[in-house]
Amino acid sequence: MLKQIFASFCAVGLLVASVGCDVEQTEEGRLPDVDVEVSGDPGNLPEFDVDAPDVDVEMEEKEIEVPDVDVDVDTEKAKVKVPDVDITLPEDDE
Repeated sequence: MLKQIFASFCAVGLLVASVGCDVEQTEEGRLPDVDVEVSGDPGNLPEFDVDAPDVDVEMEEKEIEVPDVDVDVDTEKAKVKVPDVDITLPEDDE
């Protein structure tokens, strides 16, 4: 249960971090001139300045009310088919 709560907080944190980013394009991109020759300007990719929010996740202990559930289940022995897995590793060819 604790792992599920922690995973949920991490998922929410990642969602907030990805949505809360402030992205500004700092340079325009351009394609290279296309020539039959191999030499020439190689071109330039656009540059971006990304400011992501800081997310601090900490665990704290809280006291909450949970229901006290008692379940009585009658059990009996039964025969069921289960897989039997045998693994044979290949022999070394020397």
